[in-house]
Amino acid sequence: MDDLGPVTWPPEPIRTERLVLRESETRDRAAFIELHASPEVHTYLGGPRRREELEREMPGTPARWPGSFVVDLDGSMIGQILLRRTPGDGRPAAAGKLDLGYLFLPRSWGFGYAAEACAAALGWLARAFPGEPVMLTTQTANARSMRLAAKLGFTEAERYEAWGAEQWLGIRSPGTPSG
Repeated sequence: MDDLGPVTWPPEPIRTERLVLRESETRDRAAFIELHASPEVHTYLGGPRRREELEREMPGTPARWPGSFVVDLDGSMIGQILLRRTPGDGRPAAAGKLDLGYLFLPRSWGFGYAAEACAAALGWLARAFPGEPVMLTTQTANARSMRLAAKLGFTEAERYEAWGAEQWLGIRSPGTPSG
C-alpha cells in the first residue's frame, strides 16, 4: 500500500444519507473474512482466499491503514473502499494516479450502496487532493463494475490484458460530478 502522502489519517468518518465510511475496528474482523472468502466478491479478482487461511492471518483489527475505509450500514460493515496511489505497473495512464477500489458483501448488492460510498470517497479525495485525477480498474467482463464506473464519471483511458482477462482502466478528471 502506497501511502496517500501528507493527508491526516484517519479522517473524520464520512457520512452519507445511509452509510458511514470509517476506519476499521475489531468488530469488523468477521465481515472482512467473509468479504475476502466470498467467491461472488472475488469472481473478477482472481478468486477468494481460503477461510481457514484468513482466520489464521487476519489481524484483530483488519485493514487499518491509510486509504482503507469500512463501509458501515446501521452499525455493520457491508464493504470496503480502498484508496491508494498506484505505481502504474508499466501503464502510463496509471502511473502515480490515485486509485479507487471497492469490495461489497453480496447481500448488499443492488441497493446503490457502492455508488453512494464511492461518490462519498471521491468527494473526500477531491477535497484532500484538489485537482488530481482518480483512476479505477476493473475487468471488462464485470458489467456491474463497468456501469458503476460510468455512473461515477470515469471514462476509458485504456484496455489491457492481465490475469488472463481484458482489464479496463478509467480516469475521472477533477471536478467531474458523480452519481
